[in-house]
Amino acid sequence: MSPVERGKPFMKRKRNVFAALILALALSAGCANDSRADRGPSTPPASNAGLAANSPADQSTPLIYAVKGEVLVTNRLDIDFSKYQVTFLELGADRCIPCKKMQPIMKEIAAAFPDRVQVVFYDVWKDPAPGEKYGIQLIPTQVFLDQKGEEIARHVGLFPKEEILELLKKHGVQ
Repeated sequence: MSPVERGKPFMKRKRNVFAALILALALSAGCANDSRADRGPSTPPASNAGLAANSPADQSTPLIYAVKGEVLVTNRLDIDFSKYQVTFLELGADRCIPCKKMQPIMKEIAAAFPDRVQVVFYDVWKDPAPGEKYGIQLIPTQVFLDQKGEEIARHVGLFPKEEILELLKKHGVQ
């Protein structure tokens, strides 16, 4: 057997190890990556409100707010906080596993308190501006605001429904 033939199995193993390493790195990126702007469009976690939620805000565009009982999915930052006692912002991504687990919780909160709690979802992988505005470092992050738009609470990670209900009760939402 020539030296070239003896080296073939080694090169094959080296190539397989390299491919496995690349695959492992790609899979481990998961939710820890800050920017996923290069990813294509995907289905949002809930329905959009009636206003043009994805159009850029300008001075001639009125402030937006969620349809009662629904989650507002938007990238606009001009949210009207005054119509609801509490605004629950979810800053995440529709392809992040813990963020996906938050989607039914957001829908349940919006449905349970249609007149008192506004639920807004921002996909920060598609548009990082909301994440920058609210100073998030990890997703999912939940930010709770009062009617003046002032932050009253913040949580990072999967936030169980029972704990959100306790938080809302603490801030007068029954």
